[in-house]
Amino acid sequence: MTLLDSPRKRGDASDGVIGGRLSRVDGRLKITGAATYALEHRIENLVHAVLVPSTVAAGRVLAVDTTAAKAAPGTLLVLTPDDDLAVQIASDWYGNRTEGAYRPLVPDIAFNGQPVAAVVAETFEQATAAAALVKITYEEAPAIAGLDDPKAGAGNLVDQLTVNWGDADAALAAAPVRVEAEYRTPREYHVPIEPHGLIAAWEGDRLTIFEPSQWTHGMARSYAEMFGLPYENVRLVSPFVGGGFGSKAVASHYGAIAAATARKLGRPVRLAVTRPQTFTAYGGRAATYQKIALGATKEGILQAVVHQGANETSMVGTWVEHAGAATPLMYAVPNFSSEHRLVPVNTVTPGALRAPGKNPSAFGIECAMDELAYAVGIDPVELRLRNNAEKDPQSGKPWSTRQLREALAAGAEAFGWARRDPEPRSMRDGRELIGWGVATGTFPVIRAYGEAIVRIRKDGIVEVVTGAIDMGQGTYTVLAQTAAEALGVPVEQVDVQLGDSSMPGSTVAGGSMLAGAITGPVHQAATAAREELIALALSDPNSPFHDSGANTLSVAGGRIAAPRGDGLAVPIAELMARTGRDQIEAKRDTLPEALQNEEGRRRAWTTMTTMRPPTDGDHSLHSWCAHFIEVRVDEDFGTVRVSRVVSAFDCGRLYNPKLVESQWKGGIIMGIGQALLEEGLVDNRFGRVINNNLADYLVATNADIPDIEVISVGIPDPLASPLGGKGVGEVGIVGVAPAIANAVFHATGKRVRDLPITLEKLI
Repeated sequence: MTLLDSPRKRGDASDGVIGGRLSRVDGRLKITGAATYALEHRIENLVHAVLVPSTVAAGRVLAVDTTAAKAAPGTLLVLTPDDDLAVQIASDWYGNRTEGAYRPLVPDIAFNGQPVAAVVAETFEQATAAAALVKITYEEAPAIAGLDDPKAGAGNLVDQLTVNWGDADAALAAAPVRVEAEYRTPREYHVPIEPHGLIAAWEGDRLTIFEPSQWTHGMARSYAEMFGLPYENVRLVSPFVGGGFGSKAVASHYGAIAAATARKLGRPVRLAVTRPQTFTAYGGRAATYQKIALGATKEGILQAVVHQGANETSMVGTWVEHAGAATPLMYAVPNFSSEHRLVPVNTVTPGALRAPGKNPSAFGIECAMDELAYAVGIDPVELRLRNNAEKDPQSGKPWSTRQLREALAAGAEAFGWARRDPEPRSMRDGRELIGWGVATGTFPVIRAYGEAIVRIRKDGIVEVVTGAIDMGQGTYTVLAQTAAEALGVPVEQVDVQLGDSSMPGSTVAGGSMLAGAITGPVHQAATAAREELIALALSDPNSPFHDSGANTLSVAGGRIAAPRGDGLAVPIAELMARTGRDQIEAKRDTLPEALQNEEGRRRAWTTMTTMRPPTDGDHSLHSWCAHFIEVRVDEDFGTVRVSRVVSAFDCGRLYNPKLVESQWKGGIIMGIGQALLEEGLVDNRFGRVINNNLADYLVATNADIPDIEVISVGIPDPLASPLGGKGVGEVGIVGVAPAIANAVFHATGKRVRDLPITLEKLI
């Protein structure tokens, strides 16, 4: 079923163009169950694989007894670390590859939950039952449970993340006002509503993977390298994704196991990662630590920032959750120093979770700025305005656009900030203490490239085809609007096809870069198709416009007409029929000349090596936000409720304000969960995540969320993307947690510097 098979509600015609508030064109498919997700594909002769996780956090597998599992009904195969699956190491995100065999099942244990065996059976139930019969003997070793484990140590300095200008230590020592504190964030997890997994099917030397993916081309490249296949021999299919938040961008060990067993058995294999296994099958956000010292004048003007940060990583991999990512960007300061360390612990290698780095970094610096505001007796909004950075303090480059002053002003006005009594515990409603907090945030504009085909079919339907994906952020809808506007057709006539690595190339849906990367080539291809359509109407002898004497035509509402609207107006389908054309096709990309070759195109679609960071060029490019949040704290029980949120954003031109607002609100909701609820709890004796389910790992629900008002103060930024938009998906969460923490301090007079903020920390 395509998007056009699903009836759509007709709105105002202006909704169907860029900037219109069009509802999701794929919405009806999803709410009626007609959208097919990865594990729902029905494939003949399908068998099922189940992972067997380690029950210790460190040590070695001494023996695996598979006797009972192999004898269980329906069992086809039991894999252990002794099995060589003939899989090769694949490149990382940046195309770096180490030659050699990849063993997705290994005897050396690095974390509790690491897969050490797998069972394949005729049914999922049989595979699950047989997996429970696998008996593993371990030689256990001492484990490091987390950052606070005494055995963890200080970690290893990441030299390339050390940032210095001026003499921060001396300026701090000389500053009339100093504040210094430590801030911590715990492990956090993605918990998308659609768990991970895949179906792997072989036809000779061709591999098809049905897997929820944020990057079809990049993951197809990984599978091709794992199995020694030409890239063209792998097809990764992912038209619908039930949430990712950074967790579905790479092929993982379970994917290698499923594809290898499918090849071994000669049958398609379905591997569904269970909900508890999603806490260890891939990495969530790493726990972080920050120590921040601010030096300022008595008027609140920053003189020095000294920052020390760290995050946990695994024993076998490296992940940097840069706690100083936002720190050097937010405020003008003449003296700055920051360093970051990695602390190896016995956990799965962490990964990207919404606004990696910038999110925990903002928690530290924005809480510290609130503490400075109280130390100097200046309103927290005014303090931020006094220290506003008019250019990028780190690179020295001018901002492309930075409407942060405007965001603070608009948010404060809408929130009623002027009515705030600054004294802690001064605002209340009966037994509820009321607190108002503010914090700002940022996320970089990462520029990438895209490719798209636009076809005008003989029935007048416009097809937009690209391998980009939609995991809920609205790619289907925005591309339909883009093509509709460029071509001059109703959006109901546009059929967008996404999520297949055999389609034209696209970057990853992450880092808020996809819309900026793919709207440009769609707009260009649609414009080229429109021009060819007009040329056909003017030049073909069978066209009703052939003898009209016009040198150009207009296309609007799906009809071709003289530019002044005089005389004949012909539907596109009628013109195609009269001229005998089956289709008009245009393919465009935004690749620079240096990448206009086979190797360059492959790098652009399957690695991150061609992506342009925010300071690549003469300007520094970022999205910005300001959050104003009200909390109510029960004076007797210490429970915290967020009761009001007003947030203002500078994200450039908004391609669809309705969908953008949904993205912003989604980020804010995740930030509320981060501030008050979310925490991966680890049993330090066994290094095991003990709240590895949706009953015990708490995320925000409807009952936790108040009305949220979001405001756009952005202006088009042509340096950020061809159509002037900046990233919207990541920035919404940045700054929410510190705004809540600052509001809690205002309400209670108690400063909580480690998330989440729970009642036991307040009473």
